[in-house]
Amino acid sequence: MPERLLDDETLESSAVVANSAMNRERQLAGVNSYTRELGFNPLEWIMARTAQSLQTTIGWLDLCCGTGRCLLQAADALARDGLDHLVTIVGVDLVDFFDRTPVPGTALQLSCASVTSWSPPRRFDLITCVHGLHYVGDKLAVLTRVAGWLTDDGRFSADLDLDSIRLADGRPAGRKLATALREAGFTVDTRRHRIGRNGPGIVSLPYTYLGADDRAGANYTGQPAVTSYYGESPVPRRRQDVGADSSE
Repeated sequence: MPERLLDDETLESSAVVANSAMNRERQLAGVNSYTRELGFNPLEWIMARTAQSLQTTIGWLDLCCGTGRCLLQAADALARDGLDHLVTIVGVDLVDFFDRTPVPGTALQLSCASVTSWSPPRRFDLITCVHGLHYVGDKLAVLTRVAGWLTDDGRFSADLDLDSIRLADGRPAGRKLATALREAGFTVDTRRHRIGRNGPGIVSLPYTYLGADDRAGANYTGQPAVTSYYGESPVPRRRQDVGADSSE
């Protein structure tokens, strides 16, 4: 473990965390897009959900949204089709560097906040995080919180580099962590560096956050990233699934 580990508050002022090269210019669809990174088009997924749901609005939350370009494109498409009243899109990013300010009353809300402390205004049908976890200190805490933000049949999809989650002795948490995540209700695709989840739950993982290293260097994306360190804790009780109190 490095001698110098940062807490989340200090980490958020790091130049690595403020990196503008990762998720700043990503579009909704195309070569450099959410559709390519997630393996599905989130707007099409949301629109399919509106046709099936009796809810007042369908919610999409994007964590670490960068400039919000993808979300702005999605909101514009909804407005053109007269469907923006059916969907609420919320984007959260640590850096207030959004492409433009959404028009009040439209489908999109953009917030400048830390994903480790931000609290959602509702539960969401879709939660995405494209490469954002690479720059978060307590990655497992974010996953634990996200599990409680989903609607009963909600979907979560994000990039996750398991090699960037390490134990106090420096070893990657690796296969044992992947097993714990799967037992807690997540899907883990180590080949695609992707984590997902269907439906909410109360999640407890057998790890205690120790701090983060912003000098770890590049991860599989080729960009500098943050390595998070954890101590192993006693095995928690198995998760309990919970239903959403409200979709609003």
